[in-house]
Amino acid sequence: MLERHDTDILILGSGGAGLFAALHAQKAAPDLKITVAVKGLMGKCGCTRMVQGGYNVALSPGDSVERHFMDTIIGGKWLPNQDIAWKLCETAVIRVRELENEIGCFFDRMPDGTLHHKAFAGQTFDRTVHKGDLTGIEIISRLMEQVLAGPVERMEEHRAIAFIPTKEGDALAGVLLIDMRSGVFRFVRAKAVLMATGGGPTMYRYHTPSGDKSMDGLAMSLRIGLPLRDMEMVQFHPTGLLAGDETRMTGTVLEEGLRGAGGQLLGGDGRRFMFDYEERGERATRDIVSRGIYSEMRKGNTSPNGGVYISMSHLGPAEVRKRFSGMVKRCADSGFDLAAGRVEVVPTAHYFMGGVVCDPDTRTELPGLYVAGEDAGGAHGSNRLGGNGVANSTVYGGVAGDVMGLEAKSMSALRDPDEAVIEEEVARALYPFSRTPGDIHSIRDRLMNIMWDDVGIMRTAKGLEQGLARVRDLEAELLETGLADDDMVFNLTWHDWLNVRSLIEVSEAIAKAALSRENSRGAHFREDFPDQGDLDASYFTVVRQKGDGLKVEWERVDFTIVKPGESLIEDMSPVQAAEQR
Repeated sequence: MLERHDTDILILGSGGAGLFAALHAQKAAPDLKITVAVKGLMGKCGCTRMVQGGYNVALSPGDSVERHFMDTIIGGKWLPNQDIAWKLCETAVIRVRELENEIGCFFDRMPDGTLHHKAFAGQTFDRTVHKGDLTGIEIISRLMEQVLAGPVERMEEHRAIAFIPTKEGDALAGVLLIDMRSGVFRFVRAKAVLMATGGGPTMYRYHTPSGDKSMDGLAMSLRIGLPLRDMEMVQFHPTGLLAGDETRMTGTVLEEGLRGAGGQLLGGDGRRFMFDYEERGERATRDIVSRGIYSEMRKGNTSPNGGVYISMSHLGPAEVRKRFSGMVKRCADSGFDLAAGRVEVVPTAHYFMGGVVCDPDTRTELPGLYVAGEDAGGAHGSNRLGGNGVANSTVYGGVAGDVMGLEAKSMSALRDPDEAVIEEEVARALYPFSRTPGDIHSIRDRLMNIMWDDVGIMRTAKGLEQGLARVRDLEAELLETGLADDDMVFNLTWHDWLNVRSLIEVSEAIAKAALSRENSRGAHFREDFPDQGDLDASYFTVVRQKGDGLKVEWERVDFTIVKPGESLIEDMSPVQAAEQR
């Protein structure tokens, strides 16, 4: 059954990007109808709510937008889109004031009333604003209050499955969704659509996002032919909780602020090891620390569950309990004493730097489609600084809302869809009902192991080629695996199947982009090509679906603001100066 629905602005996702977009669109175009569709419950799912660390913004005396920008560019190994990165750093100053003064967020403050900034790795200044270690809950809760107070239409437990173009293919007409509660297909026409579904690299054995995050937005983008950049750049957070296979707490983040505050990483032998790999030790960027931990794991210098330890007790148990109360409680639930003992940790797939190619106003190459948050590529290059993620979502969610509101107001009518594409996408979603029932969860488990082993923290051509072949074999197996229950009403096994298909499609793009890049930048490390290559000749990968396959191309980075060897600040650190060369 197919139902139809019309709106002016459709927002996919209710994280920081989606909710900020709704508020800004409402302000820019108060007479237009705004609809938010979300796979789960509004404000109760997604990744922004899970943010512990904080929000990067240059507010302190001595800090500056220029310094924040240089940290972002150097941390991203000269691959970020500089116009997008500059707008992020510049607008974060405005957005954090908006969060406090208009949205109603309360962030931690110093005795003199100024915002407290904690230290995060890879940055030359303490600029991470926070609410204890529960920053995301504070931001999402206050945003929810504002959105619910307005006339925004909600479509909860609606899964987006396809972007539907016009018959001419020259613009987006709307989005095909499944109402998960009823099993009904629903096509929503809109003048403007924001993709803010979030990334969520849950195709790895250890991962931080919730299991329902399956990169549907990027899979949909590939199918409609949009270009995706930096797909090889998967960020592993160095310190995911490692509590065994029996608990879903394994993989969840122990935030960057622990290492910023002085937390120490210890091998199974009890020795602090990060200074063996980088002079900044535990405060090196996430990619470097993750590789250091992974190297110790490969040596067998591990904790009982196969990871390493993080130790905070030297800072004083009372101080740790005060500053990191949320994490102390979370670790205690898994049998660890963060304040006075040691906690087992492992690198965990956390964030996806890759995403849809867009401009600094969030437009994609398909008229009518905009993208913000983790779905968008370009802001972070090859490595995201901790604290830049939630800043990126809220900054560009607001930008998207402003732009969509103004552009949707100028449109006189909704676009008509290509009905043939709707039929094809409905049939594609119903496909597993026509197959013999099988074990979907086994396929997902094997996908996570393949991606961790072959397309993970440290890569080689042999491993990537093996991983790519194994992912394709899994796709063939999935396409022969069906569902036992043919009832479409809240059929979670059906949605598990759709999740796995999206993850497999994006996994193939990750592996192909990683195989294409024969150097090492940020999160992408090739053991067979360990050099970073010529910074002046930096390029980013672009993956696009051509016919039945994926094609990877390279595009040169446009150094629009600063070139390698140059800086916008005078007092560059020795480490940053070395990274310029």
